[in-house]
Amino acid sequence: MSPLTIAHEWFAAFNTHDLEALLSLYADDAEHYSPKLKVRRPETEGWVRGKAALRDWWRDAFDRLPSLHYEVVKLTGDAEQVFMEYIRHVEGEEDLRVGEVLEVRDGVIMASRVYHG
Repeated sequence: MSPLTIAHEWFAAFNTHDLEALLSLYADDAEHYSPKLKVRRPETEGWVRGKAALRDWWRDAFDRLPSLHYEVVKLTGDAEQVFMEYIRHVEGEEDLRVGEVLEVRDGVIMASRVYHG
């Protein structure tokens, strides 16, 4: 799959809170960085590594934030990565503009990194 195709599938899985579909897009040893992870779990310094850690992180997010939804603003990609700009919506919270880069190799996400203020 191309990075842009993966990005579209990523949003579909995330917005339906389909954890298994989301995880299927990642390599077994994928890495993910998020400022929110750094705040909620300081011992990680913002990083999770591997599908088991990704599963725990996103299961927690889906359980805590049942209204969590991402609105795509723009996707820009090439053969190895895609930059995703989106708005994070959670009922009762201020909307948050987010940038995220997915690094793709052999049709799966090897690394992802989230950027926001």
